[in-house]
Amino acid sequence: MSEAKAKSTKMTKSAFVAAVADKTGLSKKQASETLEAVNGIIVQQLNKQGEVTIPGLMKLVVVKKKAVPAGERLNPFTKQMQMFPAKPARKVVKGRPVKALKDAV
Repeated sequence: MSEAKAKSTKMTKSAFVAAVADKTGLSKKQASETLEAVNGIIVQQLNKQGEVTIPGLMKLVVVKKKAVPAGERLNPFTKQMQMFPAKPARKVVKGRPVKALKDAV
């Protein structure tokens, strides 16, 4: 792909799997299975410990958000008071790049 075209379109999942297969010398099926295994490990560690570091890429952390009651609050876009619905307590996954990735980009 040309560099201009690469910037305008995002890489699809199948293109990503093909790129991984090409770089590692694995078949597309093996590369897909490997990525699924990595995904499974990440989910397992997030459920078990609440955080996982993918070496050289990012650190993922589970953040527990408190419940927010319904009520009238200021809408930051319109600067008008508006009724907002209640939000239940929830868990959110947040990611941040590690230094190696920041330096590479």
